[in-house]
Amino acid sequence: MNAPATTDLPVVVIGAGPTGLAAAAHLVGQGVEPLVLEAGSTAGAAVREWSHVRLFSTWGEVVDPAAEKLLAPTGWTRPDPAAYPSGGDWAERYLQPLAGLLGDRVRTGATVTGVSRTGRDRIVDADRERQPFVVHVTHADGREERLLARAVIDASGTWATPSPAGGSGLPALGEKAAADRITYRVPDLRDPAVRARYAGKRTAVIGSGASAFTALAHLADLAGSDDGAGTKGVWILRRGLSGSTFGGGTADQLPARGALGLAAKAAVDEGHADAVTGFRTEAVERADDGRLILAGEDGRRLDPVDEVIVLTGFRPDLSFLDELRLRLDERLQAPVELAPLIDPNQHSCGTVYPHGHRELSHPEQGIYLVGMKSYGRAPTFLAMTGYEQVRSVAAAIAGDLDAADRVELTLPETGVCGGAGLFDAAPETGRDGGCCAPAPQLVQLGAPSAAAVGTAEGEAGGCCGS
Repeated sequence: MNAPATTDLPVVVIGAGPTGLAAAAHLVGQGVEPLVLEAGSTAGAAVREWSHVRLFSTWGEVVDPAAEKLLAPTGWTRPDPAAYPSGGDWAERYLQPLAGLLGDRVRTGATVTGVSRTGRDRIVDADRERQPFVVHVTHADGREERLLARAVIDASGTWATPSPAGGSGLPALGEKAAADRITYRVPDLRDPAVRARYAGKRTAVIGSGASAFTALAHLADLAGSDDGAGTKGVWILRRGLSGSTFGGGTADQLPARGALGLAAKAAVDEGHADAVTGFRTEAVERADDGRLILAGEDGRRLDPVDEVIVLTGFRPDLSFLDELRLRLDERLQAPVELAPLIDPNQHSCGTVYPHGHRELSHPEQGIYLVGMKSYGRAPTFLAMTGYEQVRSVAAAIAGDLDAADRVELTLPETGVCGGAGLFDAAPETGRDGGCCAPAPQLVQLGAPSAAAVGTAEGEAGGCCGS
């Protein structure tokens, strides 16, 4: 096929979430035409799925400057910069108006199924960089389409590909068969049907990040309510308890994020949840009464639970980029230049330095993974990071390398949490029943008698999130 000059083609942006829409706004500001393809039925579709969860960033930190510049002439009013939006607020009060302003540049119900170079699979070198990108799209009605692009910005995120409960990165044996009692999202306990599912029940929460903190805090609130008597959480952590288990706390420069960790600690301190350390799930078994039994890689089996909430992080879907030449870190599946800045094997809570097109580039020129997807499997991505990424990338695509290389963002500290050493092997000194000890015990944080708990009936301890 005879392709037009690449400069006459749009830049295809995959995903109409916060980072994808910000990318479009920056491209418009650079005089470059974007085309945003969103698999969901509306802009911010993934954000809407966690509409009940409150962000730990303020409005002042989750509105992109270029997007605000586009919105201002329309009469859009920016919410209070110091207030904390929920996911629903973010989608309704910012993402939807921005998508509406972009108009036909945003297409919903359009799932990208493949990206390549026109007439070139990943093997062919000849004249490769002069060929436009070809983007295969499947629409909600089943119609297929092939679009050409001068560049591709993949801001599709990782929401659709949560990590499993299995401690080896693979689904635990029986995990798929137990899907009726497992969720990979923070439940919306405002929904009466969802609330009834967890009220008065024993629920395992697997994970150690902000989402796990949120779930534990929500379950604790439910336990203290009139209709939640008997609600109990079992916090399953893959590693041990340490000073970083609950995040940055009062030292976190994002106070609401620090408060999440403190709320999780309070849930355990007040007896609404028990922490189980050093436990890596190998199998999910069905008890005679239908409840689930978690079996560990070390042979331990926990008491039955009614529900399991798996919040072990996310991973990128790279399947539709298979014909492109990407250079990704072998551990994180993040761009190799970015990976050392965000690798939780090496960083505890600390600063992630602002980065742009150079850290996000690949051997295949013109393709950029941005937003949460750029972090691969690393945790704790901030909207501000994504906005700075796409500002730089849009400038680079437009040919303004001075602007692309300029740093225009200062990030708060504790940008990478999870702690150095994701596979703790030794118990914390001085804490009985600590993490990954030869015989882990039930741990009740903050309780004066916790040191002498021993092995509770049917609740052999273990913990560690991902």
